[in-house]
Amino acid sequence: MIFGPTPLDEARGAILAHTVRLPGRVIKKGSVLDEAAIAALREAGRRDVIAARLEAGDVPEDEAADRLATALMAPLVTRSRASTGRVNLLADSAGLLTVDAGAIDRVNEVDESLTVATLPDHSVVAAREMIATIKVIPFAVPGRVLQVTEALAKSRPAIAIHPFRPLKVGLVLTELPGIKESVMEGAVEATDARIRGLLGSLLPVERVRHDEAATAEALTRLRKAGAELLLVAGASAVVDRRDVGPAAIVRAGGVIEHFGMPVDPGNLICLGRIGEIPAMVLPGCARSPKLNGFDWVLARIFAGRRVTARDVMRMGVGGLLKEIETRPLPREEAPRTPPPAIAPRRARSVCAVVLAAGRSRRMAPLNKLLVTDRGGAPMIARVVDNVLASRASPVIVVTGHERERVEDALAGRPVLLAHADDYGEGLSASLKAGLRAVPPDAEGILVCLGDMPLVSGEMLDRLIAAFDPEEGRAIIQPTYRGKQGNPMLWSREFLPAMLGITGDVGARHLATQHADRLVDIEMADDAVLRDFDTTDALKTLPDFAGRK
Repeated sequence: MIFGPTPLDEARGAILAHTVRLPGRVIKKGSVLDEAAIAALREAGRRDVIAARLEAGDVPEDEAADRLATALMAPLVTRSRASTGRVNLLADSAGLLTVDAGAIDRVNEVDESLTVATLPDHSVVAAREMIATIKVIPFAVPGRVLQVTEALAKSRPAIAIHPFRPLKVGLVLTELPGIKESVMEGAVEATDARIRGLLGSLLPVERVRHDEAATAEALTRLRKAGAELLLVAGASAVVDRRDVGPAAIVRAGGVIEHFGMPVDPGNLICLGRIGEIPAMVLPGCARSPKLNGFDWVLARIFAGRRVTARDVMRMGVGGLLKEIETRPLPREEAPRTPPPAIAPRRARSVCAVVLAAGRSRRMAPLNKLLVTDRGGAPMIARVVDNVLASRASPVIVVTGHERERVEDALAGRPVLLAHADDYGEGLSASLKAGLRAVPPDAEGILVCLGDMPLVSGEMLDRLIAAFDPEEGRAIIQPTYRGKQGNPMLWSREFLPAMLGITGDVGARHLATQHADRLVDIEMADDAVLRDFDTTDALKTLPDFAGRK
């Protein structure tokens, strides 16, 4: 192909490289110049144009794209017409797309003039969704280059659509005392939506106590009801092959083939089989409709592909699902469908409530919160500065005893103040005063104690990073060597229960009632265990200077 400035006398049949705007007429890029176009150019005073002229053996871009598309065709794949050197391949059925990356690489490595782009391997696709696009880069391709590329494309199937089968699915929900009904209903709704999206149907759900024998009996009943896939959603996350869910599969006559996967969220999935029926114990994140590792396994099973331990072990690259972004829309000329609703991770909105209302009885007549360090900073100021250094926002400080002095100690800091008039009634009164000031858009509440100045902003950020109610991480608790510490982070869903607490107690007892929603975050030092509410304890506080 000859490309460059072309005299109009030689331009007949050439391909215009750039759009030309003339009085009363536009000649678009890619137009084949005929006598009328050349005459219009002459009349406008043009003597030459930038154009491409084909040489012997060159194949025009649309023909080249059409031929390469033909070479790549497969069952259940359809195509668009060639236009501007592009042909799109589309799924003719809902199913699972598999892509041989090596075969596509071989095609793309022949010459820069021919390109093929596909969706990722093992993508779930809808009928008429674009799965690949062939684009010819120049206006023409040398015939010999196209012939070699066609031969490679035909030699090894590069793409395949595996249609989904309308499987009947059995779901066992195990229950523990204290689990909210909304949690159970959410698990059923999310699972049903997934199954219907893959053209399957959910059998009547079996709800049983969180017990190996009861779960095994439920699995057996579902098999007799015609289940072609068995799922167990445990009241508590599975932590071992011998846990309730996996043990129930074995008790029902099955085997466990693999536990865990290098996909997050979705690590704690357990794959098994009862006879030829796949059986899985779901990770806690499967209660959420968001993409997780369970979706990857489920799609393969519905597409008729057996998922082996090796398959799961090879899912690590790309398995950090929190970072997946929506893929860009196809170009304007191509038929297109909306991108899948997969969003990048969104930071959770977490506010902090710092409790600074107590009477400091164990250190009376001193107010522990106003004891200063060697730099003259009161303890409460050190605590609040640490919280302000974290991602929590806004920071609400609850005052009560010696309200004015505490507020003076925090002067100039960007905090919201909430006063507990009834602070004398105990810790719960201070807590509720802070909770009532929580903004409506806060998804989580970090409850901090005013006498724990060694808890750093980095520690608080670790708690915030772990917080994800939709994946079952709704209560976050720091620990040190297994001992429970403070502060604790609570999902907004627990606000009503926390507001109902009375007496001189906090909310920790609620965590035991919602163990399925609790996550421990182990810390590197004991700062999360150390409060300074006595004179002896205060002497161990670094930089302690004296009293105020």
